[in-house]
Amino acid sequence: MSDLIETGKAAKRASRNVALLSTEEKNRALIAIADALVDNADRWLAANAEDLTEAEKSGMSDSLLDRLRLTRARIEGISDGVRAAAALPDPVGEIISERTRPNGLRIVKRRVPIGVIAIIYEARPNVTVDAAALCLKSGNACILRGGREAIRSNICAAGIMRDALRSAGVDENAIALIEDTSRESARSLMHLNDYVDLLIPRGGRGLIRSVVNEASVPVIRTGEGVCHVYVESEADIKMASEILRNAKCSRPSVCNAAECAVLDKSVAEAFLNEAMGWMDDVGLEIRGDAKICNILGTRAVEATDEDWDTEYGDLILAVKTVRGIDEAIEFISAHTTGHSEAIITENAEKAARFMNEIDAAAVYHNASTRFTDGGEFGFGAEIGISTQKLHARGPMGLEELTSWKYLVEGKGQVR
Repeated sequence: MSDLIETGKAAKRASRNVALLSTEEKNRALIAIADALVDNADRWLAANAEDLTEAEKSGMSDSLLDRLRLTRARIEGISDGVRAAAALPDPVGEIISERTRPNGLRIVKRRVPIGVIAIIYEARPNVTVDAAALCLKSGNACILRGGREAIRSNICAAGIMRDALRSAGVDENAIALIEDTSRESARSLMHLNDYVDLLIPRGGRGLIRSVVNEASVPVIRTGEGVCHVYVESEADIKMASEILRNAKCSRPSVCNAAECAVLDKSVAEAFLNEAMGWMDDVGLEIRGDAKICNILGTRAVEATDEDWDTEYGDLILAVKTVRGIDEAIEFISAHTTGHSEAIITENAEKAARFMNEIDAAAVYHNASTRFTDGGEFGFGAEIGISTQKLHARGPMGLEELTSWKYLVEGKGQVR
């Protein structure tokens, strides 16, 4: 705990320095990081190979191994992401509003960094870089706490980035990594109130709920993604099949992947006939209600109550049939995690009703849930997808990593 407090103190000091950096100074540091990651790719890949070996020995699933794995192409992509962050407009210092009161006071609302942002995340070493880059561009220091599966990769990445900060004349403590991956270190970070201004968990439902329930520092809930694709009675069946294929299979392990298909009973059989080819090709496991099992026979297994609330992160799909949009909205509202929901229909009135009534960060009409992403929304990289409603909702880009202050100028006014 004493080491963590020292890390917190150093990050707090660094946050005050980083908050004062000019846009040019921050961009120079980010470019230094991007260059260093590529220049040290062999070193990072070697560390990642050790993580992968241990993960395979422990029986990690293929989908999670994919999230853990680095390749030279992926490192190039991560480096490009850092450069993209440098190219984004700097939100710090933006004048959000200004007004002059009748008594002559001039009140300016200006965007400022949050301070020290802590991120607790699982086996995705790219998050180490993405989070650090976004925090730096938005004028914040960060404390990173990854999972044990990626610890060697994370230590290597943090070391590379801290060296790059030093070379750019920036306090290296603006990026800190907690190397202790025990539960105790995570719990301690959740209560580092004197030094952490905001905590963002990124990972599975268990991690996120643990952080939300236990932390005493401010938390933004992110990433729980039980996402639905509703194939309405007036859907273009071929379009619906392609959208679901993309939403479920393009990358099953991510939070914006679909976990449940909701089919209007009037089109359920026609839709399954259209989609079964690709479902078989990818080896998709189907967990369906009674009607789905009646249509598919042994090709589906009967869903349990738990299946309607499970984020599989794998090639498993829950399939529910409904009678009309009322039942669809009721079912999705009961099981959504507030991430991303989609309706596939050619009926504009029903689409508008679905989009108005479904309470989620992103609601789609005739498009895949996989678009819920900072890059796809034009924000550049993101630090997570917020599924809550306060301060930030949906993809969290640079603006969501800032707060504001009021600057009040007077000429001797008293109240």
